[in-house]
Amino acid sequence: MQRMSVEMPDGSHARAYSLTALTGECGVGDQVILNTTAVELQLGTGGWHVVHWNLSLREFTSPGPEHIMKLRYTSLQFDAGTDEIEHPECDFPLGETPVVVCSVHSQVAAVAAGFASVAPDKSLAYVMTDGASLPLVISDLVCDLLAKRLLVGSVTAGHAFGGDLEAVSVASALGLAVHTLGADAVVVCMGPGVVGTGTSLGTTAVEVASVLDMVDRLDGTPILCVRASSGDQRPRHRGISHHTSTIASLSHCHPWVARVSEETSQLVGVRVAELAAVFDVASLMESAELQTTTMGRTILEDLEFFENAAAAGVLAGEMLPGMHTR
Repeated sequence: MQRMSVEMPDGSHARAYSLTALTGECGVGDQVILNTTAVELQLGTGGWHVVHWNLSLREFTSPGPEHIMKLRYTSLQFDAGTDEIEHPECDFPLGETPVVVCSVHSQVAAVAAGFASVAPDKSLAYVMTDGASLPLVISDLVCDLLAKRLLVGSVTAGHAFGGDLEAVSVASALGLAVHTLGADAVVVCMGPGVVGTGTSLGTTAVEVASVLDMVDRLDGTPILCVRASSGDQRPRHRGISHHTSTIASLSHCHPWVARVSEETSQLVGVRVAELAAVFDVASLMESAELQTTTMGRTILEDLEFFENAAAAGVLAGEMLPGMHTR
């Protein structure tokens, strides 16, 4: 990804980025076509214009390794390749590997910090679905976790792209994470930009239910990362979010959840686990040097959100062989 300052038609300057794998590099003085929608709508993941095309380039080619296209049937389709071809071990069962499945991207940081706090010598990999942002490089959070070695690596699945490994499906991505990256546990989540309509089913978060069931069928240990909030002003997300309740009702496998409060124990369709570790999520995130926010809220402004996410990571660590058993 290339970040730049662009001069707008009115003479003002604005921030923009180019996904160079799709559009090539931009130089000083190049004329570019921008997608300005995110800035105009003031979206939570906006703030930057996106270069759609560099008019100074008559053509742009980026030969891929195979014939596996992502962004298929769009003008931006490209050959990202797929690591399943080189790593058929992706088909192996997961062998009870704990897999935490999240519904909001910012949960991933707290999951990673929680996991590292109880299993510092074990590794956690990230599988990114294509439910929201498609380029992994958009996520400063994941880049930070990889740099801090809180993640051993990343796999982008479906039309998501840019991970250490590329996968055609979430199922094969899980196999690559465990058997190719050698992860002891996995966290699965879409990238930044979850969409919700206020209805129970009109949200990309419902993908969590099918991922949990897939983990179960692949002989993994599914863990639902509870979305809860003490700072969200929307009633449907105060306490345990209606998204989490909906996911639990749609899943067939009765995933594990970490008990954080009495409200957690009231969730229907899940298995509630008591944690052996006692932790202070604010101190935990500070020690990991993570300053993550969710919807603009800091840890102190939404303690319940981060506490539940960290608890899911702690639970994954405690479920590893040789750790606390239940």
